[in-house]
This record gives sequence, C-alpha cells and structure tokens, in this order.
Amino acid sequence: MPEPLAEAVIRMATIYLGVGLVFAIPFAWRWAERLDPVAREGTQGFRILLLPGGVLLWPWLAVRLLQPGPHPPEERNAHRGGRDSVR
Repeated sequence: MPEPLAEAVIRMATIYLGVGLVFAIPFAWRWAERLDPVAREGTQGFRILLLPGGVLLWPWLAVRLLQPGPHPPEERNAHRGGRDSVR
C-alpha cells in the first residue's frame, strides 16, 4: 500500500473513532435509555460496557436516536407473537 494512502486510511480511522468516542460517552450515560427503556436502570458497569459498541456503531445509533417516536426493542419469536409463531 502506498504510504500516502496508508496515512489517509489511518487519519480517517482516527477521525471516525474520535467522533465515536465523543458520541459514545453521552450515549452511554443519557441517550441509551431512549432506545431501550430498561437501560434506565443500568449500573455504571453496564454503561462502561456500552462505550466500545457506541464508539464503533455511532452512525447507526445516531440515526436511531434521530428517528421520531419510541424505540423499544421488538422481540419476535414464537412466544411473543412474531410472524412465524404458532397460533
């Protein structure tokens, strides 16, 4: 890989991870409960565990936070009345 290209890739990865870190800290302590109300009762350890995922998945999480309406997770399986459930 040519050196300028390698430097550009490293620079872009650094920017992406930096923005992710800036996003993940408030996400873990304040915004996670908007996506999942159960996160409101999360401990400090739980919130620390959210940080790596928030850093890496920040674009997807930001889009989810900007969508209007409640965002509770929807579990669909045979016990919850999903599409493939037996009635």
